[in-house]
Amino acid sequence: MSEQSYPIMEIFYTIQGEGAWSGNASYFVRLAGCDVGCAWCDVKESWDASKYPSLTTEQIIEKFEPTNCKMVVITGGEPAMYNLTDLTNGLKNKGFKVHIETSGAYPLNGTFDWVCFSPKKFKKPIEKFGAIADELKVVVFNKSDFEWAETYRNDVGESCKLYLQPEWDKSDSIKELLVNYVKNNPEWNVSLQTHKYLGIP
Repeated sequence: MSEQSYPIMEIFYTIQGEGAWSGNASYFVRLAGCDVGCAWCDVKESWDASKYPSLTTEQIIEKFEPTNCKMVVITGGEPAMYNLTDLTNGLKNKGFKVHIETSGAYPLNGTFDWVCFSPKKFKKPIEKFGAIADELKVVVFNKSDFEWAETYRNDVGESCKLYLQPEWDKSDSIKELLVNYVKNNPEWNVSLQTHKYLGIP
């Protein structure tokens, strides 16, 4: 295994709260560093990578709890800022299914079993990123985000799962609009941050 290292904000074992794999146990590896700069980001403390230690792939895996879980979600920050080949190879060599949550602002380097593409208005995704997405998850902050989400639906493949997720602090004001939108456009699904309702990481 190489000595490539990654800035790590946190590693934790929890239940995936969002999107297609909601409800499944998973390890989360949150990489530090992000230049997308979402105004409503709930982990802004992850943006500055210099505040966090760098760990090698081996050191990351050593921090996993001893369970039978074989799913790992790489998130951030913006994890695709880094070459993830060493990390994903190391995880897969240990038998893990590797998922990533990314804004699509950078090309992906690594081997993934599931790509969650969550485009943001604050930094435009690279061209045709949607072609490799297994899941398109758009955070809805205001009414205009529905039309914006449709522009990315055209970029993903037919098998890509489509999700609209209310921004947590705006959920009370946006949820009726979101439910009605999905009822009128049933190719979309509602994603909720169920981990927040459960009070878990």
